[in-house]
Amino acid sequence: MTMPLLKLTDINKSFGPIDVLHDISLDVRRGEVLCLLGDNGAGKSTLIKILSGVHKPTSGRIELDGKSVAFDSPRDASDHGIATVHQFGGTFPLMSIGRSFFVGAEPTRRWGPLKIYDRRRANEIAVKEMRELGITRITDGDRLVGGLSGGERQALAIARAVHFGASVLILDEPTAALGVKEAAHVLRIVLQARQKGIAVIFITHNVVHAMTVGDHFAVLIRGSKAADFRKGELSREEITDLMAGGDHMAELEAEIASYLVTREGHSPSPAG
Repeated sequence: MTMPLLKLTDINKSFGPIDVLHDISLDVRRGEVLCLLGDNGAGKSTLIKILSGVHKPTSGRIELDGKSVAFDSPRDASDHGIATVHQFGGTFPLMSIGRSFFVGAEPTRRWGPLKIYDRRRANEIAVKEMRELGITRITDGDRLVGGLSGGERQALAIARAVHFGASVLILDEPTAALGVKEAAHVLRIVLQARQKGIAVIFITHNVVHAMTVGDHFAVLIRGSKAADFRKGELSREEITDLMAGGDHMAELEAEIASYLVTREGHSPSPAG
């Protein structure tokens, strides 16, 4: 296999006396989707904030393309080719598609001695990049972002990251607030990003979505890596059990059943 594009070794993160991440080691390669799975409170968000430059790890090593890196800010991580798209896309509802696509890096043209925003060029590029990701019904870059569906807003944010040269694309719960049809379209976009040779880190608690696009999987539980496996090595049921805590959940269910027998004087009814 090729050398990992992004490699984490023994990443720890503490906030004062509170330990949040414990010895997390992961890697992702070009043209690969790493699905980072875990329930709420598993540590996914903290790990993503480290990768995107919001937090620095307490200890551990981050390597990008074989070189050790340390990010001082989100802009620093972005400059290294790491783009993060959060659940609601990071787009601006009251801006046009073209303007939101280029916010902070607007194309310009000459107008006498001045440089002004080149609206036509921005719109053409934004629409073209979205069409390449399968969003074909968008033809007008002057449309307001607020009029787009949730899936289209995700596509806009992903297209922007790809256009500006992201080599690692972090998608934080991109399908969480979407319907079935829109979620399916976002999953197709994830696969298209992979085909472009981008390393994708797909954060989700939805096992079905993960299995649809993932090549490599890692499960976090209470800040620790509980499993690290390749596609086809575990079943959907096994992954779901891991995310739920495995034996810990079985013990909890047994305690609940025992409580019901003791307190209510009868055995709990079978499920269903």
